[in-house]
Amino acid sequence: MTHDKTTLLDMQSSHVLGTYSPSLMLVKGEGAYVWDIDGNRYLDFAAGISVCNLGHCHPRVTAAIREQAGKLVHVSNLYYNENQPQLATLIAENSFGGRVFFANSGAEANEGLIKFARKWGSAEGRYEIVCMADSFHGRTLATLAATGRSKYRQGFAPDVEGFAFAEFNNLDSVRAKIGPKTVAVLCEPVQGEGGIIPATPEFLAGLRQLCDEQKLLLLFDEVQCGMGRTGTMFAYQNYGIEPDGMSLAKALGNGFPMGAFELQAKYADVLVPGTHASTFGGTPLACAAGIAVFEAFAEEHILENVRTVGAHLQQALAGLCAKYPAVKAVRGAGLMLGLVVEADLKPVLAAAKAKGLLALTAGENVLRLLPPLVITIDQADQAVTILDQSLAEGLVQA
Repeated sequence: MTHDKTTLLDMQSSHVLGTYSPSLMLVKGEGAYVWDIDGNRYLDFAAGISVCNLGHCHPRVTAAIREQAGKLVHVSNLYYNENQPQLATLIAENSFGGRVFFANSGAEANEGLIKFARKWGSAEGRYEIVCMADSFHGRTLATLAATGRSKYRQGFAPDVEGFAFAEFNNLDSVRAKIGPKTVAVLCEPVQGEGGIIPATPEFLAGLRQLCDEQKLLLLFDEVQCGMGRTGTMFAYQNYGIEPDGMSLAKALGNGFPMGAFELQAKYADVLVPGTHASTFGGTPLACAAGIAVFEAFAEEHILENVRTVGAHLQQALAGLCAKYPAVKAVRGAGLMLGLVVEADLKPVLAAAKAKGLLALTAGENVLRLLPPLVITIDQADQAVTILDQSLAEGLVQA
């Protein structure tokens, strides 16, 4: 059954909760491009919010999903399936060799980390987690309470207790928040929603040392910054330290919904049967997609491309800082980049969309660029040209 655009929009407004404000109806994707229902093509520098890291409809992932869908989709975790241990092994081999729990989303993965921390500290009555100002960890009640941007929590009080907030990249601020109930520190190695802000090497190394001294867990949220986004498979690998646990999701299935958290092997006995579960976590279908993603990283030089094109794109964006006084800085790592603009970004983004480029915002004044990790130098240059034109038009309107 097919419907025209007007009918579909009427159905949307009549039957879908209005928690979003979409501006386009996208119907097709291939590589770094998407097409809307009217046939217009866009260079996608949002990638589903860092989800389609291998690009849209990556052939390897598409083939794996199709094949698995014809064999076995779901059996629940009351039974083994052949794909789950393979994906867990790939995650472990590409990180710190830990144990993996599979979930459905980044929020659920972070919920799992929170539950793990509380279970680990429960014998001593420790449950409080120090999080960062301007952080973002999800939309569930617990992950909202762990999120350092209060605007997301408005209207959903009372907050789940057990979270304190320190200043990101300020070790003294973290140290001041540690008390007798503290069990863990949770942070993003690169803050995403907060404004594309990388942790400094001194900060993350200091957190590791502080957590070791205070017998605390160090937990990383790699949901947005992981899976190759910063030029290493996981962002923490840029810093020469390891966390006790990390969450991942978004790009893990390159668009197929899934999440996971990984714990250091020494914590394998904290969450035993009956303490945590997920009906849809780690299905044969989801794990088939995830396996294909890791195979693509292993065989298609994805990380090398991120480093090469990311450096080129960052240098090109720096030229916009020199050209426009309102553009104050470029920050980020790899292909997770933010353009800090002291102006209303809505006219700029609207102009970019009209010219065929999709981008996002982060924080209060950051233009967020999260292109597929397979983009070319030419596509990066095309995006910068459009941004240049859009800033010229949008900053005048702002």
